[in-house]
Amino acid sequence: MADSPQYLRDQVADTTLVQPERLSKAHQAKPKKRYRRTDFYRQSRILHAWLSAFAFLVLMFFALTGLLLNHPEWFDAKADAHEVSLTLSTTQLAALQALENPAESLLQMVRAETTVVGRFKSSEVLDDEVMIRLASPSGTTDISLLRDTGEIFINVEKATTVSLLNDLHRGKDVGAGWRWLIDISAAIILLLSIAGYVLFFSLKTRKATSLWLTLGSALLIVAFGWLSV
Repeated sequence: MADSPQYLRDQVADTTLVQPERLSKAHQAKPKKRYRRTDFYRQSRILHAWLSAFAFLVLMFFALTGLLLNHPEWFDAKADAHEVSLTLSTTQLAALQALENPAESLLQMVRAETTVVGRFKSSEVLDDEVMIRLASPSGTTDISLLRDTGEIFINVEKATTVSLLNDLHRGKDVGAGWRWLIDISAAIILLLSIAGYVLFFSLKTRKATSLWLTLGSALLIVAFGWLSV
């Protein structure tokens, strides 16, 4: 039996009424996920874990070298120092005398004749004498040329293991690579410490203890600093 006209009209009416509601529900925007405090603590734990691998090695290095730097009497090893003298040929001396500042050419000649330590630090020309200073954590070299005679006096002082570590700790006479390492280490340790304090104060049951420990530590550092100046 064919559907009656009234039945067809009822079906169309039902579809018209229900379909817009279904469409509105399908296209309804999902609620945005709220960023909770626990998410912040979770990110801090992840940051702390990832930075720890590098930062702890750096902290151990600077802690050890800090002890060595603070107690030089523990190791009384003397640096290996020796002197070398050279004499330039007439041709070499004439070439240097023609230059206003012969430091670079002189250094090349010296490096070709003997072994020196350190990187170029400074140079100075006084009357008939040219002086060059080389320095690095591995040692120092002082070069002095008498331009009237062509005599060169070279004083080489190699660093001991302890003095090498101390200079690396202080960043004294180091290259650009080590300076970058010090800056990166400082930034990572700072981030690690901040993340650690965030986790430290996230413990609600121990928040008061955390505050007292932080205040006590700060006062202790100020007290030692005050007594030392």
